[in-house]
Amino acid sequence: MLRLVILALAAGAVAGFMPRSARTLRRSMEMKAERQPIMAGNWKLNPPTKTDAVALASAFTELLGEETCSVEPGEMCTEVIAFPPFPFIAPVEEILSEVGVSVGAQSVYFEDKGAYTGAVASSMVQSLGCEYVLCGHSERRTVFKDDDDAINRKVKKVLADGMKPILCIGETKEEYEAGLCQAVCAVQIAKDLAGVSKEEMANVVIAYEPVWAIGTGLVCPSDVAQEVHVGIREFLSKMYDQDVADATRIQYGGSVTPESVDELMSKPDIDGCLVGGASLDAAKFAASATSSGVRWMGRTADAVGRDGTRGIEAAAGGRRRRGGSGGRAPAAVLLRAAESGRSTHMHM
Repeated sequence: MLRLVILALAAGAVAGFMPRSARTLRRSMEMKAERQPIMAGNWKLNPPTKTDAVALASAFTELLGEETCSVEPGEMCTEVIAFPPFPFIAPVEEILSEVGVSVGAQSVYFEDKGAYTGAVASSMVQSLGCEYVLCGHSERRTVFKDDDDAINRKVKKVLADGMKPILCIGETKEEYEAGLCQAVCAVQIAKDLAGVSKEEMANVVIAYEPVWAIGTGLVCPSDVAQEVHVGIREFLSKMYDQDVADATRIQYGGSVTPESVDELMSKPDIDGCLVGGASLDAAKFAASATSSGVRWMGRTADAVGRDGTRGIEAAAGGRRRRGGSGGRAPAAVLLRAAESGRSTHMHM
């Protein structure tokens, strides 16, 4: 019965997937202005040592622009998260927290404790300062054989423990070429979010990652990525309601670079990026985070800051480190540094 319900919902999402009117597009842009952009860097099995991880985190903090969130609450800004390997979470968090950048765990196990050699509980990473956990990344699904039941249990465990899951979904190259992208994403969402309430969805982020574009150099065209994000929102509106669909932040992941992030972030249903290899280059990741913030601030010109300023002034004003002042590099400088290779760089 559950399988029939899932397939019916998936079919409905795909059937409703058609070009939108100018009025609907305008509303979509208005809804995006209400969603805080979110940029995340997945370090995967990198870098090789704690010393390298600390150096990468330190270089990144020195390059951040004014568009990303500081430690002061209430700013209109881009949320930035780094996902280092488990052994490096604590030292990296100590550095990144100084500039308002969060850390997350690349995965967890859904049990609290017990005879599970090699497993890591959500309470463990939370105690190290993690605010987010990746759930269902394609490499966890394929290499470590995480199925939808395990991913669903992880999502619910992360939420129960007061953290936020980033649910990764996406199709293989074969599924993409067969025209099954929308159906695959719908089925994964239905299974992986089973039992997650409408209220809990406020703390869920979805990352669409076409498997065929991860680490391959192949690029999913921004228009295609946008249409997939539209389909995801349409499915969420059927699974929950339109409020959830409008409020849920959806990232794109798959060979994201500073050169591609502006075009991606210009799309009304793409709220951020989950960056892989480029997040191991401090200048490239900082340029990507800064670019996304600039795009968002331009769409929120009526936002009011804490001091009464509006729009970009409200977003950029008052950035502070803990115990110090700002003074970060502008986006143009970051991009030039990335292009010229003057950066701290790690290889995937």
